[in-house]
Amino acid sequence: MEIAYVLVKSEMAHEMEVLNEILKLDGVKEVKGTFGVYDIFVKIEVNSSKQIQDIITNKIRHLKNVVSTTTLSVIPEQDGT
Repeated sequence: MEIAYVLVKSEMAHEMEVLNEILKLDGVKEVKGTFGVYDIFVKIEVNSSKQIQDIITNKIRHLKNVVSTTTLSVIPEQDGT
């Protein structure tokens, strides 16, 4: 299982619509609104890093009102769970 966390910046006042669109995507396990530099925190769990890449580059980044993303990939050997 591959896991990545994505930090999303959205256009001001469009956070909830972006959050709701991200929730609809296959592979997205968790979505939270946040305060600070980023507006939305996303957890993706899929079978391959290629699927992670597809979700981020072809789906999340193409959503209306998404300004930018930052991806944090999990190092399997350093997963504390």
